[in-house]
Amino acid sequence: MANSPSAKKRAKQAEKRRSHNASLRSMVRTYIKNVVKAIDAKDLDKAKTAYTAAVPVIDRMADKGIIHKNKAARHKSRLNAHIKALGTAAA
Repeated sequence: MANSPSAKKRAKQAEKRRSHNASLRSMVRTYIKNVVKAIDAKDLDKAKTAYTAAVPVIDRMADKGIIHKNKAARHKSRLNAHIKALGTAAA
């Protein structure tokens, strides 16, 4: 365990950041899950609105370094591909 005052402070700050980042990561997963649920329900309108809401959140977390930028791009690409496939299947 930390002994010096500076090490104690760093440990406290690290824990505070860890819990904050965990909540942000959880928020991103929730937004992604909402899009996936709409896609699974084959609800195109709901999927599009959920995707539109999720994209800025995913981008913001990638900018903050909560998730890697390539992971953010991968999520957006795959979700969008599923939505497009849902649109072509409906048409």
